Parts: sequence; C-alpha cells; structure tokens
Amino acid sequence: MEEKDNEDRGMIDIKHKDSGEVLASIDGDTLAGADLRDMRLNGADLAEADLSGANLEFSDLVGANLSGARLRGAVLLSAHLNDADLTGADLSRVRAGSDRPAQAAVLSGANLHSANLEGADLRNAEVRNANLQQAKLAAADMRGTDFSGANLCHVSAAKALFIKANLREANLCGADLRDCHLNDANLVRASLHDADLTTAHAGGFTVVNLANFEGADLRNARFTNAAAQDANFRNANLTGVDFSGAVLGGAILRGANVAGADFRGVELASVTMEFANFSKALNASIPSYKKNLR
Repeated sequence: MEEKDNEDRGMIDIKHKDSGEVLASIDGDTLAGADLRDMRLNGADLAEADLSGANLEFSDLVGANLSGARLRGAVLLSAHLNDADLTGADLSRVRAGSDRPAQAAVLSGANLHSANLEGADLRNAEVRNANLQQAKLAAADMRGTDFSGANLCHVSAAKALFIKANLREANLCGADLRDCHLNDANLVRASLHDADLTTAHAGGFTVVNLANFEGADLRNARFTNAAAQDANFRNANLTGVDFSGAVLGGAILRGANVAGADFRGVELASVTMEFANFSKALNASIPSYKKNLR
C-alpha cells in the first residue's frame, strides 16, 4: 500500500502485493473508518495498514497481505479472506460473525499467527485449516465457528465462547481455555495435550457439557473443577489428565486411556467406563457394580 500526494486532496493507492498493479484508489489520507465494501482486493498489499473501524463487508481479500494491519472494530461480514496473511494483525472487536452463517466471514487457510482477536465476533465464521498459533482470543465469540483442521496451538482464549464450534481435528495443544464455554463443541480427534481448561479465578468455571472429544489427544490437560456433563471422551487419550473436582455426570469414557488421570473428588456413578484402563487411574472411587474395566 502506498499513499500518493495530491495538492488538493489525499489519495491512497492499494496495490497488488506481487504485481504492483493498482487495485483501488481511495480518496482520503487514511483507511481508518473507510468504506471499502464490495471491493476486489484479492492479493492486496495492506501490510501495517490502519483499517481500524473500516467497513470491508462483502470485500474480496483472498490472499491479501494484512500482516501487522490494524483492523480493530472493522466490519468483515461476508468478506473473503481465504489464505490471507494476518500475522500479528489487530482484529480485536472485529465484526466478522453473524447468526446467519451466510453472512459470516471466510478465513479458511488464513495465517493468523499471533493475531489479536480479543473480543472479536466470529460466530459461524469459516476458519478451516487456518493458522492461529499463539493468537489472542480472550472473550471472543466463536459460537458455531468452523475451525476444523485449524492450528490453535498455544492460543490464549480465556472466557471465549466455543459453543457448538467445529474443532474437529484441530490442534489446541497448550491452549489457555480457562473459563471457556465449549458446550456441544465438536472436538473429535482434536489435539488438546497440555491444554488448560481450569478456572482463572474464583466464581469462574469452564463448561464442556455435551462436547465430543471422541478419539481426542488430551494428554496432561487440566480439567480441574470443569463442568463436563454428558461429554463424550470415548477412545480419547486421557493420560495424565487432571479431572480433580470436575463434574462428569453422564460422561462417556468408554475405551479411554486414563492412565495417570486424577479423579480426586469426581463422582463416577453415572459415568460410562467400560473398557477404560482404570487400573492405572489416580484417586478414582469406582462403584462396585461397574464392570468390564481394564
């Protein structure tokens, strides 16, 4: 992106990141708060640009370079940012989500490494196979968002909403998910080893009721005091998981590997435990009528 001097008024040329072709010329001295709706900006060079509060609704930003860009409070409804580079970008409080999936932004394949998405609205957005390593997602609204196959390793997402989100085969290793709500989320074969699903402070709590962790890798994850009622952990790797104080009523642990998992203070009466190796579990108070335990 380059600014072009003009004696009468300012003008900003938005150029293609590779060819240098001018994709759009915008009147004004800044892109902050600019009306950029319905624009074809695929492949645009907007690195470090100030797009705070800009309206990019319906715009095509596929493959654009937005690394380090400032998009705080920007409107991205129905925008296409597939494969865009948003490394380190400020997307805090961005409006990219909607109750209607067709109106949500598309960010599949985008690079959001270390991006700031705190307080962002990403409801029902499509973020498949995107790179969100070390991204900041605290208090973001990601209800129904499709993160399938995405890399969310080491994200900080305290108090975020992942209700009914699709995290199938996503990588959340070492993720900070304290006080998150993952109710009814799809985490089939996801990787959450070393993830923190505890509570950040008194009065807060993590909720994963009805979440599907079937076949997931949860080694050494921490679920202390979490609510995990009716959650499905079938065939999951729960080695070393800290479930102390968690509420697991109705949860399914059938065939799960619970070696070294800590069940201190956990009521297991209504938990489905068949073919799980509880012989190596810690502090598990197993009712006498439970059968087919390994």
